[in-house]
Amino acid sequence: MIAIVGGGISGLAAAFELQRQRVDFRLFEKSRRLGGLILTEDVDGLIIEAGPDALLVQKPAAIELCRELGLNDHLVPTSPPRTAYIVRNRKLHPIPDRSFLGIPLTMTALARCGFLSAVGKARLAAERFVTPRTSAEDESIADFMQRRFGREAVDYLAEPLLAGIHAGDVKRLSMQALFPRLPEAEKQYGSVLRALGKTERPRSAEGAFLSLDRGLGDLVTALERALPGSAVEREAGVTRIAFDATSRDYLIHTARREPVRARGVILTTPAYVTGTLLQDLDPHLAEHCRAIPYVSTASVSLAYRREAIADPIEGVGFLVPSAERLHILAASWVSSKWPGRAPPHLALLRVFVGSARDTEILRRSDEELVRVAHEELSQLMRIREWPSVTRVYRWERASAQHDVGHLEHVRTIERKLERFQGLTVTGSGFRGVGIPDCISDARRTAELTAARICTSR
Repeated sequence: MIAIVGGGISGLAAAFELQRQRVDFRLFEKSRRLGGLILTEDVDGLIIEAGPDALLVQKPAAIELCRELGLNDHLVPTSPPRTAYIVRNRKLHPIPDRSFLGIPLTMTALARCGFLSAVGKARLAAERFVTPRTSAEDESIADFMQRRFGREAVDYLAEPLLAGIHAGDVKRLSMQALFPRLPEAEKQYGSVLRALGKTERPRSAEGAFLSLDRGLGDLVTALERALPGSAVEREAGVTRIAFDATSRDYLIHTARREPVRARGVILTTPAYVTGTLLQDLDPHLAEHCRAIPYVSTASVSLAYRREAIADPIEGVGFLVPSAERLHILAASWVSSKWPGRAPPHLALLRVFVGSARDTEILRRSDEELVRVAHEELSQLMRIREWPSVTRVYRWERASAQHDVGHLEHVRTIERKLERFQGLTVTGSGFRGVGIPDCISDARRTAELTAARICTSR
């Protein structure tokens, strides 16, 4: 039997893979609810996502899993127009269609880029003439983008977009860990713009993201139904893991019962929890896991009468650079982004706060977070009345930070794990952050763990 610790998307994906391979498993989840950061609620006809809401098409693992679960007919693309905006001087400026991670790929796209000054545009265009870096050492997103594209690109592209989607510090997050395609482009072609001009394909007519028509919570529900109920233990938080040298079994301790014996263990918990669970097995390994940083965030959902919003909502939302000195990091226009998320007379918006950029705001009450979100949205979109529905979701230490040196740090953890037959780790703290990466790594880890156990018998 293989024990899976953690019932988030990584744990569920690992369990699904073991079930597919007909390998006996037991999944332990400390709370009553499965799914981790994936949580969808229906509030008076509003489909509200508390956590992530989209699956990246370019990384197909999540979409393939949906299809395996029979959810293919429920996958929906974002609604056109799919324009995203960046705030500068309290105005919303569209990110050009011909762009990659916000970086304009043509001179026409660059010329229309309202969030960059003339000087910023000239510096970005000059990237083709910047001498490529020869060192293979890891560097931060800020260092890479400033070196290649200039300071303004850091402030109005890298910081709100590349670092923003990971809730991290642009001066600390690793370029190689999070956006390896860009340093690889520099290495291979000598210029990121030159490489993207040759390799970037036109966008799909359906856009870069898909979701499920009733929210990503349906992915969790489908996974629950696909797993045998007897193999899933809720409200069964694992407190420690020990090893029986005689039987070569792992002992899974919970507060509920006698230790459960397992031939293998897949830890899908946040890295700091994983470290705590590994303390008795290897204190140094535990320390390396606990060293991976996490930050906290919150999302604030607000519903307004459409007539109360003066500016048209056409697109998916906007990003806010820290230079704009606002509390909100970004906003998603949910009812414009996805079909069927709100009744026709309502506009559903979602605002993000917190992250490495603003840790203090999360000390405020839910009511204060709603007020901040409403006031700052009103400044940018001319909203004339208080929202009719509000929801606040807090995610304490939920966003793993893949800082400079993260890849080597994970390699060290993997080397230390080699001495433990059948003990593996997966989840957003280690080899991937988004839902597709977590699903892909969890299934690969489950397959590898099962193979190792079969070999050792």
